[in-house]
Amino acid sequence: TVFFCACICALLLAAALAIGWYIRDSLKVDDFNQKHVLITGCDSGFGNLLAKQLDRRGFAVIAACLTEKGASDLASAASPRLKTLLLNVTDSESIKRAVEFVSAEVGERGLWGLVNNAGRSIPIGPAEWMQLEDFTKVLDVNLIGVIDVTLQFLPLLKKARGRVVNVASIFGRLSLVGGGYCLSKWGVEAFSDSLRRDMYHFGIKVGIIEPGFFKTAVTRVDLIEDDQRRLWDRLPQDVKDSYGANYFHNYIKAQNFSMGVLCSSDLSKVTNCMQHALSARYPHTRYAAGWDAKLLWIPLSYLPSFVQDFFITLLIPVPKSEKI
Repeated sequence: TVFFCACICALLLAAALAIGWYIRDSLKVDDFNQKHVLITGCDSGFGNLLAKQLDRRGFAVIAACLTEKGASDLASAASPRLKTLLLNVTDSESIKRAVEFVSAEVGERGLWGLVNNAGRSIPIGPAEWMQLEDFTKVLDVNLIGVIDVTLQFLPLLKKARGRVVNVASIFGRLSLVGGGYCLSKWGVEAFSDSLRRDMYHFGIKVGIIEPGFFKTAVTRVDLIEDDQRRLWDRLPQDVKDSYGANYFHNYIKAQNFSMGVLCSSDLSKVTNCMQHALSARYPHTRYAAGWDAKLLWIPLSYLPSFVQDFFITLLIPVPKSEKI
């Protein structure tokens, strides 16, 4: 009887905690129409969808695009309230001009939200295929750009006691391939963690989005394959021979298969996390987006390295030299 009562009490307590968590998680901030949010990388993908999503929700959205066409297409698909600007996150002067534009828009209210979404994936592939500039091409956008944009916008964010939302990746938990992408996302994780602790005392909350595989420009297999062919073709013949005659073909085949199986076309799974990070009274520190992130990659990241290595060798072909 005592055991039965203890089980009932435990179940009731668990139910009460779950209900309390759900209620707390659903509480929203007020006055969305008076809160400005700047989003980088709005030409396509997550940034483009988030800009339209927040615009419909009532936020005052400032969408930063890399190209004039991207800005024009987005403006025509949104309400007149949404503003666009051109921004190259690898150019400090471009960021400075964006700060001046945003400052004029937000006034003394400050900037409520900054979403660092702009990013690139290529060059990506085996580390030996890379040269130093291949790493820096990605790091300049995905990490240094995030840091530069954030630092320049911090004064406006402090005015509003606002939010910073940084787009990392499951590749910030588990390095599957070489190149700058995984490095950059691990860096975004570290930068976001330190920024979160530093800015807590000023009322600024920092959220990290960790998407799995989604169909965006970052995961376009044709672009990735074309660039990997460039990397392969410039390798010395002795390096190619060490991998084997069919390695490149098998690598591309395995990569395309993995992308096809794992990539989701439902980008709202990511943008809904971003929206929660901006609109919830109690936002999360991390958001895992996508079934593969929640059920596969993040759990795998906690397992021993030999388990991770075994799983990854099922996805990526083994060079000829490893079979000898």
